[in-house]
Amino acid sequence: MLKTAVQEQLLPGDTLQAKWEFAQQAGYDAIELRGKGDLHFASRLDELKQARKDGVVMPTVCVDMLHFLGAFDEDLRRDALVQMKSQLTVIAEIGGTGAQTPASYGMFSRRLPPFEPPRSEAEDREILLAGLTELGEHARREGVTLFLEPLNRYEDHMVNRLDQAADLIRATGLDSIRIGIDSYHMNIEESDPAAAILAHAGLIGHAQVSDSNRFQPGAGHLDWRAWLTALHAIGYDGHLALECRLTGDPEEAVRSVPAFLKRSGA
Repeated sequence: MLKTAVQEQLLPGDTLQAKWEFAQQAGYDAIELRGKGDLHFASRLDELKQARKDGVVMPTVCVDMLHFLGAFDEDLRRDALVQMKSQLTVIAEIGGTGAQTPASYGMFSRRLPPFEPPRSEAEDREILLAGLTELGEHARREGVTLFLEPLNRYEDHMVNRLDQAADLIRATGLDSIRIGIDSYHMNIEESDPAAAILAHAGLIGHAQVSDSNRFQPGAGHLDWRAWLTALHAIGYDGHLALECRLTGDPEEAVRSVPAFLKRSGA
């Protein structure tokens, strides 16, 4: 059976310990942390260390920043790399496995005016490979993994599908970088999400879940049985981390997910 995690902002409670109590009662196996910019995640280190001592399971962190490694502005790119290195170091220090980031978010879409980005595809690739290599080498030194998340075409113009992420990862030659898949983005971008999982079995390192409408699993029309069967087939042994909006009563929505995923084949 696949393990489930839930992002911390979806849980009630003022402390990680309180959130963990709710998460366990709801059937989750872990909490996925959120890493804000301005080195905010590093400023939480004492809090995170105490939570770990108190038994809170926190394997991964997902970025919650305004700019990323593929930013057009060089200063913003450099800052994003500094932030990600810090998050990788912190997640390593609390015994976690890695940090997830997209190439960019909300920066540009070829599907919206002006349609043509200010940088060529070759320049995009050069920028992304440089940033991924720098972060991947840092992750390797820290003993953790960088998870590159493909986003849908309306949120990023560079890395939308698993094959695009896989191509970049292979080009770095680093085992410390893997794909962080997200069921919502895959539902938009992959013609066959389950087949995409099977095709990139050796590179998938993390999985986030939400339904076709970005609400909690069970609130949309995603083919969960096919998606989860594919993860079982490739021997995925990480967590299914809930990252979504919530519809209905928030606490009941969060509580519903582990049981729904289990019924669907997790």
